[in-house]
Amino acid sequence: MGPAPGLKRNRQPGDGTVMSRATVRASIPLAVRLLAFAAVAVALAAGTLLFGRISDEASVSMGLTAAWFGVVFAACGALALRRRELLLPLGAGYGAVAIAVAVLVIAPTLFDREVNERVVTGTPASAAEPAGPTGPSQPVGNVQLAAGGFVAVAHEGQGRAAVVELPGGARKLTLTDFETDAGPDLRLYVSTGDPAEGELGDFVDLGALKGNVGNQQYDLQRDLDIARHSTVVVWCRAFSVAFTSARLERS
Repeated sequence: MGPAPGLKRNRQPGDGTVMSRATVRASIPLAVRLLAFAAVAVALAAGTLLFGRISDEASVSMGLTAAWFGVVFAACGALALRRRELLLPLGAGYGAVAIAVAVLVIAPTLFDREVNERVVTGTPASAAEPAGPTGPSQPVGNVQLAAGGFVAVAHEGQGRAAVVELPGGARKLTLTDFETDAGPDLRLYVSTGDPAEGELGDFVDLGALKGNVGNQQYDLQRDLDIARHSTVVVWCRAFSVAFTSARLERS
C-alpha cells in the first residue's frame, strides 16, 4: 500500500537512497588545517632563503624566488579545488609569507635611504709623519690610514671609503659621497677578498648599512689588520650578493 496522498516518503540510506559526496566526505580536522597553513608558510620561506642565495646575480635569485612562489601558488590552488575546506588555511599561509617578503625584501628596493652623518677626516699617513732631525715625528690629530673608491659589482656604486685613526687609537671607517642601489638587508663588511675580482674571502661584519646614499661612519676594531682586511663591501645578505666594493690602499 502506497503512502497517503500529500505525504512525502522519508527514504533511509538503506532503502536505495544515493548519498551525496558532500554528505559522505568527513570534515577536515582543525589539526590538518593548521598543518596545511604551516606547510605552505615553511615551503615559501625555505624557498625564499634557498633561491635567494643560489646565485650571485640578484636578477637570477629574484627570478627563481618568483618562480617558486608561482609553483607553490599552483599547488595550493589545485589542492584547494579538491578540498575546499583547505582554501582558507592554504591562502592564509601563502598570504602571510607573501606580505612578509613584500615588506622585508621588495619594499626596501623601492626607496633610497639617505643619511648625512658628520664623519671624521684625517691627514694621510704618508703626510702626517714627516721625518725630523732624529727620525720620524709622531703624528698629531686624526690620521687617514687607507682609502679607496667604490666600484660596481652586482650594482653600481660610487663614493669613497677611508679608515681614519683618532689620537686615542680608535678607528673609524667612513663612507663619503657614497651611493649605491637600495636593497634588502644590506650589510657593510671589510673583507680579505674583493667581490669585484670574484671572491669575498674572510670578512668582519660592521653592521647594517645605515643608508644607500650619503656620508656615514662605522667603528672599526683597533687590532683589525687593514692590510689583510683591505676591501670594504656592501653585501646583500638576503640574496648573498655584493652590491659594490672599495679596495683600500695605504694613504
